Amino acid sequence: MLVDTHVHLDAAEFAADAHTLIAQARAAGVGRFVVPAVTPATFDAIAHLAATHASVAPAWGLHPLYVEGLPDDALARLRAQIEKHPPVAIGEIGLDAYPGAPDWAAQQRIFQAQLALARELGLPVIVHARRAVDAVLHMVRKMRPPGGIVHAFNGSMEQARQLLACNFRLGFGGAMTFTGSTRIRRLAAELPQHAIVLETDAPDIPPAWANGTRTEPAWIARYAQVLADLRQTPVAEIIARTTENAYAALPALAQDKPFAPLVPNATTVAAMRAARAGELEAVTLEQIKTDIQSAQT
Repeated sequence: MLVDTHVHLDAAEFAADAHTLIAQARAAGVGRFVVPAVTPATFDAIAHLAATHASVAPAWGLHPLYVEGLPDDALARLRAQIEKHPPVAIGEIGLDAYPGAPDWAAQQRIFQAQLALARELGLPVIVHARRAVDAVLHMVRKMRPPGGIVHAFNGSMEQARQLLACNFRLGFGGAMTFTGSTRIRRLAAELPQHAIVLETDAPDIPPAWANGTRTEPAWIARYAQVLADLRQTPVAEIIARTTENAYAALPALAQDKPFAPLVPNATTVAAMRAARAGELEAVTLEQIKTDIQSAQT
């Protein structure tokens, strides 16, 4: 079974077909979708998805790119949402130092408050750290949350080691599919096996084969094959280990597994390889679904 540890199924880009995309991803072997909130305004839509699909696991948080527009009671509403609908993590939270990002002091204040809440409640966190890994590390060491995932990791090997020492796993997805992303691909190839989880960040961070379009959740099967190629490891092992890593990072995720762990058979592996080669049209979702069901019996 594949786990997408970061996917925004509530995004406007999926308003017309989110349920279809979830079904397609499940047919491709995705058993769990972690859907992080970004503001209180997104809480209800994510809660509805989680109530409709047992495979959807919510995370509640306040994203750094939206801190300037947050209501005054945002942190109180976050706590209330966690109490009402227990999540697998507090997220998406963090820091963003990209040019034009919101006020840095406001980002730090909201991030620190959410890390404190995570420590109080014993919840892992899902962290956004664009151009801000050192600042995130400083805050994590100060506030000492239980751990979690730094999504879309794009730091150095030394920063990765330091995050691993703080009980974090690192998210890899569409960026590693670009041959020009040499640092990310080297990290994906060389990090310890326990360090990596898979994510799509759909509809964002498109892969090399669909640059400029929305990312879809089913593509995580192709990301697993890319990671297997980079690590020169069988894709079945990549799927098993990244799923184990997701459960280790987000323990509540493992409490209600909708599928038995998937060990792909030869046909499923061939389908993934065909997809990687740009031949997805030759392999139907129904074929992949049949292979997955066969592997589970």
